[in-house]
Amino acid sequence: MVSLFAKLFIKDYQNTKSPSVRKAYGMLCGLVGIGLNILLFIGKFLAGTLSHSIAITADAFNNLSDAGSSFITLAGFKLASQKPDPDHPYGHGRIEYLSGLFVSLAILLMALELLKSSFEKILHPQDTAMNTLILVFLVVSILVKLYMSYYNHTIGKKIDSAALLATAADSRSDTLATLLVVLSSLISEATGFQIDGYCGLIVGLFIFYSGINAAKETINPLLGQAPDKQFVENVEEIVMSHDMILGIHDMMVHDYGPGRVMVSLHAEVPASGDILEIHDLIDHIENEINEKLNCEATIHMDPIMNDDPQVNAMKEIVSRIILGIDDSLHFHDFRMVVGPTHTNLIFDVLVPYKFKMSDSELLKRINEEVKKVNESYFIVAKIDHTYV
Repeated sequence: MVSLFAKLFIKDYQNTKSPSVRKAYGMLCGLVGIGLNILLFIGKFLAGTLSHSIAITADAFNNLSDAGSSFITLAGFKLASQKPDPDHPYGHGRIEYLSGLFVSLAILLMALELLKSSFEKILHPQDTAMNTLILVFLVVSILVKLYMSYYNHTIGKKIDSAALLATAADSRSDTLATLLVVLSSLISEATGFQIDGYCGLIVGLFIFYSGINAAKETINPLLGQAPDKQFVENVEEIVMSHDMILGIHDMMVHDYGPGRVMVSLHAEVPASGDILEIHDLIDHIENEINEKLNCEATIHMDPIMNDDPQVNAMKEIVSRIILGIDDSLHFHDFRMVVGPTHTNLIFDVLVPYKFKMSDSELLKRINEEVKKVNESYFIVAKIDHTYV
């Protein structure tokens, strides 16, 4: 159904890198989600009222909260697509994350209310009634939620939307919750033992867990989470595919919301190369990254000596020293400044966050190892920490 609507109402629907197409997909999923969840709420509320089941009624209000969540998601896509302005030069893309955060808070509040109602039902149990019509409707609702999970996950992957992927996960949780309600009703009907309140408690815990996960999915980008590993590898592949680029380092990825990603990095180039030719290549690579990955790229040129035998030999020695300390370490921007009394070895060391040695301890260790090679060598090193 969603795929059919996309073909009918979204112009150029296959161009998912386009911000306008992405917005249209998000709003379409939001509208379909609102409609289906309202229908499920009405049906389950009637079923819960007729059967006197707190678990079914609670599941109905969970669907109502899902409809509200879909509305917030729809509004989030609409607001996030606004063009940059003087007060927000990087755009409004993070509104999508904020809308997801509001959704997760609503889910958590609903879960707490359900846990309270279920606990009261455990203390004061009430007989429930189950008939074929109610059972059939609950099974249909499970199938509808499975479909919602499928299309939200498929489109979320297609347009790279954390909000839709979170919605898909929430639909899967709802499917399990409703299945649990069905089982509890059947057990109560067959045995006479009222486990409705206990199942409502479990459903509430499911919803609470789903809310926590949804909150994490939206808070992490706002706090500045590490970029997607595949995205970083794609950037590296594009840059290193050009023969004149000898290496890259100091890559930083800034995420201002879906479609608002900015990348900066340093590209090592031969110091002996033609500066105008290299500058033209750097401009070309920036445009290539923009077109292929739909992001803004800024590349700084780092000229290095790659044709000096003495520098290359010493660089190899320093490489063995650093890797000998820990193979997770890397270094770049290596230079030698030779003087009459001593030689400075200038470079940056890239240290992972989980590295146990302090910066001062690491520099002292490297310096000691270099001194073993030549007493007149001094290191002038800077510690870098990776951002990707």
